[in-house]
This record gives sequence, structure tokens and C-alpha cells, in this order.
Amino acid sequence: MSAPSTDDPILPFDAELLISLARTSMPFGKYQGRLLVDLPEPYVLWFVDQGLPSGKLGQQLALLHTIKVNGLEKLLDPMRRS
Repeated sequence: MSAPSTDDPILPFDAELLISLARTSMPFGKYQGRLLVDLPEPYVLWFVDQGLPSGKLGQQLALLHTIKVNGLEKLLDPMRRS
């Protein structure tokens, strides 16, 4: 197994990125206003196929993609705002 690339947009890992992922709403589009963690997996996959946006939103969606395809969404539940 090879080491992760240092060009990976979410490395080095930032815990704040994970927390913000659990608390940030989608700023535009069909799912505007919905928490990123609640976006349907097919929508996230579509974004990955089309090209992720630049900046923090792109980093969040890249991390969300990794979390969703590995079935780890429940890890974000404690980080959501009440």
C-alpha cells in the first residue's frame, strides 16, 4: 500500500475541517441549505466526476466523498450542532 500523496487537498489532516464539514450547509444548487453531511451520495459522486470547486468547499466535499464511500457518516454525528 502506498503512502498518501502530499498533494491530497485534505492532508495534513485538519480536525477543524471535519467539524466544519459536520456544520456547514451547501451554499448553492439543488441542495442549498442542506448540511453537507446530509447530501445524497450520488450528488457527491457527481461533484467528484464533474470537478470539485476550489477552496474550502472543495476540500470539504473531497473529505465528504471519502467518508461516504467508506460508510463512515456516523462518525460526524457527534460534531453536528444540536
